[in-house]
Amino acid sequence: MNNYFGQKIRDVRESKNMLLRQLAAFLEVDTALISKIEKGDRKANKIQISKISSALELNEKELLTLWLADRIEKAISDNKENALDALNLIKENYND
Repeated sequence: MNNYFGQKIRDVRESKNMLLRQLAAFLEVDTALISKIEKGDRKANKIQISKISSALELNEKELLTLWLADRIEKAISDNKENALDALNLIKENYND
């Protein structure tokens, strides 16, 4: 399973030469939590996503999209044969 959100955070954090502890301090959480979020072992909440976008100078909408993609992929991973049908149904309803 992919980890779109966590990988994006790690890639950008490392490109900015920002340490885990620096990002953790900005979010007022411990370093272990940031590490788990980057690895996909924990999910960030929406407040944390907003703070991460500020700390890393990222578009919050893009981060929310990646976060949601991770959640959707996890939800459908147990039922792959119906996943595309379900996603298409949702897409049709959102296009109305």
